[in-house]
Order: sequence, then structure tokens, then C-alpha cells
Amino acid sequence: MQKVLIASVLTLVLSGCSGFPGVYKIDIPQGNVVTQDMVDQLRPGMTESQVRYIMGTPLITDTFHQGRWDYLYSKKSGTDGSLVRERLTLMFSNGKLSGLSGDFRPGGGKES
Repeated sequence: MQKVLIASVLTLVLSGCSGFPGVYKIDIPQGNVVTQDMVDQLRPGMTESQVRYIMGTPLITDTFHQGRWDYLYSKKSGTDGSLVRERLTLMFSNGKLSGLSGDFRPGGGKES
């Protein structure tokens, strides 16, 4: 009886160890993947449908600012727990692309 009790206690203790060797943790990506190539294709004056074709559907369309689309991306590494976050905001005026801000610049690369 004692052997069964000790075995069950050890099983419970070891199953709760998140840092147990040999346990594989996956990367967790969330949001819109935005690449520099996608941002380089954007031009002022593009229509919303042209931008949606290049960038995909935005994660957030602001209900308080009709001409604002937000593309957000985060990825948590399963191996070291590091977190990467990227953001891109597109602004439209009269249905045409008028500006952008965030972690990417057209023709320039990501901002640090």
C-alpha cells in the first residue's frame, strides 16, 4: 500500500513540473503576420480593397476612427519564453490610404 501511495505522489509531483527535461513546448503565434515585403507594396492613395488584398484582413478596425486599421502580431517562444510583438497602423482618408505608423517603414525595414 505504501508503494502505491509513494508512486502516486511522485507521479503527481513530476507531472506538475513544467521544466521537466524532455517536455516540448510549442511557439504560440497570434495575430496578423506582416512582412517588410508587404509594407513595401503599399502606396499612398490605394483603396481599402487594394490594401486588404496585400495585407489581409486587419486584426482591429477601430469603431471610433473609421479610417484606421491595426495589424498586431505577437509570438511567444516555447523554448525560452521570449515574446516578440509587432504593430502596424494604417490610416485612410476618404477610402484611400493616407498614412501608416508602427514597427515598419516602407522601403526601409523595421524600426527598433
